[in-house]
Amino acid sequence: MTLLLREAIGGTLRRARTDRRRTLREVSHQARVSLGYLSEVERGRKEASSELLASICEALDFPLSDLLVEVAAVMRPMPEELLQPLVPIGTRHTDLRRATAGQSAGGPGTTLVSVAA
Repeated sequence: MTLLLREAIGGTLRRARTDRRRTLREVSHQARVSLGYLSEVERGRKEASSELLASICEALDFPLSDLLVEVAAVMRPMPEELLQPLVPIGTRHTDLRRATAGQSAGGPGTTLVSVAA
């Protein structure tokens, strides 16, 4: 399922608030928005206007530009090579040990393989 922009914004705002050890009540009061609405924004249920986002960011002492940069990073798709398994599925750990036997660990030409325990 695709991550929606409002969900990425909400998650980033919640993370910023909790990192600053601020409560929903404190931020909603300072940003002049209802506690319920702020909660809905943080949960990605409501799309906040740019004015409301600016107000929330100001209450958190979190620049709006930083919010947008973090949201962009969250929304950016992962490179294809990071989505591929390091070891083909179904490969046994004993097969991997045999494949790397005789090679010095970390030496030239050594292929390092990550294996789940």
